[in-house]
Amino acid sequence: MLQYLVRHGESISNVEERVQGQADVELSPLGRRQAAAVASWSRAMLDAANAPDATWEIWSSPLKRARHTAETIAATLGLPVHIDEGLCELHAGIFQGHLWADLEARFPEAVARWRSGDVEYKIPGGESRVELAARGHRVLESLGRRDAAGMIVVAHGGVLTAALGSMLGHDHPLLAAAAQRPFTKLPALANASLTLLEWPGPRLVSFNETEHLAGE
Repeated sequence: MLQYLVRHGESISNVEERVQGQADVELSPLGRRQAAAVASWSRAMLDAANAPDATWEIWSSPLKRARHTAETIAATLGLPVHIDEGLCELHAGIFQGHLWADLEARFPEAVARWRSGDVEYKIPGGESRVELAARGHRVLESLGRRDAAGMIVVAHGGVLTAALGSMLGHDHPLLAAAAQRPFTKLPALANASLTLLEWPGPRLVSFNETEHLAGE
C-alpha cells in the first residue's frame, strides 16, 4: 500500500514566523494555491496509475491548515476526508502563538531545555518529542494496515518527521541528508511537500518532494 504524506500548505502563522503547535490557524493565500497544486498532482497521479479513486483514502489532522489542504484534494478526487486526532501537530504549550524570534527572551529556561535535544523534555503545557514521535508512529502504522490501495495523509511537519524518525531511524539516508527544522534536530518538510511510504515495511521511497509546486 502506498501512503503519501503531505505537509499542509503554508499557513498564516508560517508567514508570520509564529509557533503554531496545535493552534488552529488558517491557510495563507499561497497555502491555498499549494493545496490546489497537490490536488492537481493527486488527480494526475491516480489517472496515470489507472487506479480507481474508490480504492484510495484521504486522512487528515483536524487542524484547519491540514484539514483545508485535505479538503481541497478530496474535492478534486471526489473522496471523503477521514480525521484522526493523532495526526495533530506537537502541542507546543507555552510557546504556541509566540513569534519564534521572541521565544528566547520570553522563556529562556524552557527554550534552553528544548534546544538541548532532550527528547523526554515536555514543553510546559505541551508535550515532549518522544510523545509526539510515538503518537505519529502509531497513527501512520495503523493507517498502513488498512485495506486500501493507497492513501494521502495530510498532517504537519513536526508529527510527520518525528514519526518517520521513530519508524526508520534518524540515520536513514533520506532523513539524515535533509536540512533540519529550526529549534529541533528533525529533518525539515516544506509546505505542501510529498513524502512516500510503502507498506508493509515501511519503506521510505521519497522524502520532501516539491516539484509539483513549481510556479507557486
